[in-house]
Amino acid sequence: MENQEHSMPTKYNPQETEAKWYSYWLEGKFFEATGGEDKESYSIVIPPPNVTGKLHLGHAWDTTLQDILVRMKRMQGYDTLWLPGMDHAGIATQAKVEAKLKEQGTSRYELGREAFLEKSWEWKEEYATFIRNQWAKLGLSLDYSRERFTLDEGLSKAVREVFVSLYEKGLIYRGEYIINWDPQTRTALSDIEVIYKDVQGAFYHMSYPLTEGSGSIEVATTRPETMLGDTAVAVHPEDERYKHLIGQTATLPITGREIPIVADDYVDMEFGSGAVKITPAHDPNDFEIGNRHDLERILVMNEDGTMNENAGQYQGLDRFECRKQLVRDLQEQGVLFKIEEHMHSVGHSERSGAVVEPYLSTQWFVKMQPLADAAIDLQQSEEDKVNFVPNRFEKTYLRWMENIRDWCISRQLWWGHRIPAWYHKETEEVHVGHEAPEDSENWDQDEDVLDTWFSSALWPFSTMGWPDEDSNDYNRYYSTNALVTGYDIIFFWVSRMIFQGLEFTDKKPFENVLIHGLVRDSEGRKMSKSLGNGVDPMDVIEKYGADSLRFFLSTGSSPGNDLRFYWEKVESTWNFGNKIWNASRFALMNMEGLKVEDIDLTGKKSIADKWILTRLQHTIGDVTRLMDAYEFGEVGRILYNFIWDDFCDWYIEMAKLPLYGEDEAAKHTTRSVLAYVLDETMRLLHPMMPFITEEIWQHLPHKGKSITVSSWPVKKDEWIFDEAVKDMDLLKDIIRSVRNTRAELNVPMSKQIELLIHASTDEVMDQLNRGKSYIEKFCNPETLTMAVGLSAPEKSMSQVLTGVELYLPLAGLLDLDAEIARLEKELQKLDKEVERVEKKLNNQGFLAKAPEKVIEEEKAKKEDYEAKRAAVRLRISELKD
Repeated sequence: MENQEHSMPTKYNPQETEAKWYSYWLEGKFFEATGGEDKESYSIVIPPPNVTGKLHLGHAWDTTLQDILVRMKRMQGYDTLWLPGMDHAGIATQAKVEAKLKEQGTSRYELGREAFLEKSWEWKEEYATFIRNQWAKLGLSLDYSRERFTLDEGLSKAVREVFVSLYEKGLIYRGEYIINWDPQTRTALSDIEVIYKDVQGAFYHMSYPLTEGSGSIEVATTRPETMLGDTAVAVHPEDERYKHLIGQTATLPITGREIPIVADDYVDMEFGSGAVKITPAHDPNDFEIGNRHDLERILVMNEDGTMNENAGQYQGLDRFECRKQLVRDLQEQGVLFKIEEHMHSVGHSERSGAVVEPYLSTQWFVKMQPLADAAIDLQQSEEDKVNFVPNRFEKTYLRWMENIRDWCISRQLWWGHRIPAWYHKETEEVHVGHEAPEDSENWDQDEDVLDTWFSSALWPFSTMGWPDEDSNDYNRYYSTNALVTGYDIIFFWVSRMIFQGLEFTDKKPFENVLIHGLVRDSEGRKMSKSLGNGVDPMDVIEKYGADSLRFFLSTGSSPGNDLRFYWEKVESTWNFGNKIWNASRFALMNMEGLKVEDIDLTGKKSIADKWILTRLQHTIGDVTRLMDAYEFGEVGRILYNFIWDDFCDWYIEMAKLPLYGEDEAAKHTTRSVLAYVLDETMRLLHPMMPFITEEIWQHLPHKGKSITVSSWPVKKDEWIFDEAVKDMDLLKDIIRSVRNTRAELNVPMSKQIELLIHASTDEVMDQLNRGKSYIEKFCNPETLTMAVGLSAPEKSMSQVLTGVELYLPLAGLLDLDAEIARLEKELQKLDKEVERVEKKLNNQGFLAKAPEKVIEEEKAKKEDYEAKRAAVRLRISELKD
């Protein structure tokens, strides 16, 4: 965009600014990766949102932090790739589409598979458009030319390649096992898709009569409806109470079936009666016992959670209704003799919320141990490992990997990657491959699809063209530099990307994983529809703008911790933007006609010029270092303090002296400093607040089309002036003290006062002389006296600072009694500070452990406090006399 005139709208309106710039960025294609061989590459993984709806605050947090990183790296000259994409989210999306069909009076079964998938793709296109618009409103600098979707042809090819390869290696198998079953969505779930909640339930104690008629054996269960599928009672082989019953049979109530009494070491003799009912088709532990004893597996439920033909008279009832009727029947028969209340942990579907049913089913599994072992071994090398930030999450990750179970990857859905397995219609032959067998008319493809996370696990490399070894993107940008995500999907996604990346690329998928927490409401509660406490990021943007939301999200929490959402804090960020806007307007009005080639920092500079240049260089160094360490909260704090305090409140005010003065050379230098500092500051702030910084930067004297492709500031030692910092620190202390004293005495700044300043040394006196014009301007004295060894006048107000004492004669200004009371209060504070430092310096443990520099700093504090205390005591004495 051409260099604009140095004029900006009077008022800060983020919505207008943002609408203008995200459109311009998209048209300008500033974010496409260049592939330049002369540049070092930097790539980042975006957690692909699913196409079930609009973005939530958690995704806005993820992407904001990623955008900060990639914008900085782009400005630093890296060949950056930030590839956008979306996830098909099998269970969630299918549930949404089915709900919509239900509203229309139809179902997927009435439509058939092909027509249902057409409806699902229509849904995807509709919501993908929403998501793209929201990305743009957030200001994400994504390379839209490379957008991917987990069901597009390239990713489907990668999924088939991985499935076939793992199958051929013996790491994918098909078998009958107890799996987690969601009766509502009618599909299998992996272990980590099950959420456990404490539920008030009951233990149902029953007596199964011994077949030979000599008595009964007591068992207990929390799920009495499953007893209809019991095929044994198990006892411990060493349990003296039951040794004589091993090998005998009991009669299963209601059904009348005879079931054996078996001995198994799994049984805990100390728990309950020491006898356990065994239901191999409805309990994972019973399944293993059943295998050891060759027990029949009797499934008594249908996929929708209703009872099947094996449930006899209860067929067709919902499982929980069956429980009620069965309990009544067992009580009537005298079999169920006690119901004991029991709080226990019950699995619920992460997607639908339904109570999960342990269910015997034939499914596809990934054999996890070899894959997990490789991922665990990687973490043993400090040089090669994936770095977790904060590093405590590495333990969370490893703990799960070390206790891994085989992964159930088949889902009884239509929306997703269909499993590339075919079954011969006449034989038991199974074909697994990229394509159907040549005589495809004799084969049926597996009806199931793969778990969504199976394709998401391949995201870092499948999106870059893998398995095509000639893919430029794959060869240049993989493995990636960073992933930003929440701790809630370490198991779902992060771990799977790592072991799949190692297995298929021999590389870790990313160098660093930055972990953040959950966005919670202001009371610390998780946001949910049931509580009605969710916040739509688009609503925040509509009210305060994307820059305000981004700055809040990036600075409101430290890595790994949850973030509480407060509207007040977002508003305060808007105020920060308004402050930047107004300060920039002032600066721009005072650099009318200044062109980029006119900027000259070599002229004679004032104390304020040198000080702000020095503060800027330290800010550049700190911000760059902290950005690379992912300490965005600290970055925000440093930038906020520099912009609000140093630049706006101090430098701009002091710059008015030369700007409104007669010295043209000084005026030009200050205009140049203003332009340079504001330009560099906008670049530093740009990754966090891209819209306002672009708007301001375009009005500044500049070269280039957009701040997004300008260069990142670099710390320059030649613009560091340590003496000016010392001078400025003293001047700020004096000005603040005089202003505070005026406020205490209710003396307005417009009223001139008599001001005397005692300098403790000649060096301090030199500092005062260098800054005299600022003291005169900002303290507004009628008379100003500065000297070494200056005596305090009688009846005056004093302020004791480091190196100086300030005196304001009290004639007509102050109530003496009130001033004495104030000084005595100050004396108490100084007594406490001296006592605190003395205790520290007398602590042998502190002296032994603390670095020498820290000890010296404490000694210096003690001397400073003691000097101030002595001066305050003297003033109290003088006023009392």
